[in-house]
Amino acid sequence: MATQRTALVSVYDKTGVTEFCAALSGLGFRILSTGGTARALRDAGVAVTDVSEITGFPEILDGRVKTLHPRIHGGLLALRSNPEHMRVLSEHGIETIDLVAVNLYPFEKTIAKEGVTEEEAVENIDIGGPTMIRAAAKNSASVTVIVDPSDYGAVLSELREHGDTLPTTRRRLATKVYAHTSHYDSAITQYLTETSG
Repeated sequence: MATQRTALVSVYDKTGVTEFCAALSGLGFRILSTGGTARALRDAGVAVTDVSEITGFPEILDGRVKTLHPRIHGGLLALRSNPEHMRVLSEHGIETIDLVAVNLYPFEKTIAKEGVTEEEAVENIDIGGPTMIRAAAKNSASVTVIVDPSDYGAVLSELREHGDTLPTTRRRLATKVYAHTSHYDSAITQYLTETSG
């Protein structure tokens, strides 16, 4: 298994992401990314590996399916302290993912637009993003997960000072994930209830 640490970065809100990833790369992280985020990082001169290179499968269905794959979720969910988990990763050539920076399609912003159609609203229900951040949060003993660009600085500071994020920070960021997805799902529930006729 590779010892290089890996960060998976796929964000709708690209505030500060190129600087964050450049700093991660400088700290020895390999950056995995998708779609528009990968393009933005490449345009800024940050080395990026496309998720499709890891999964061996292209993005399909207009980008609806790109990260929903065992090579991604195995790398997120494997318990590093569990020898059987690590054996399975090795057997299948799956590498661990150590950091996830993901934020979600702007569902609330979309439905706030004048004249938005239900089709447009539904298309902005994120699937892969919540799945990745919930998986990373579930394994916060080992994985750092960021949903808010305002946390980039603190994470970088800890990586520089300690070589890793602190367990308390990973727990705080994981808690933030579940608050984020809970709010997100509540907004979808409310919209669908109000528009169900």
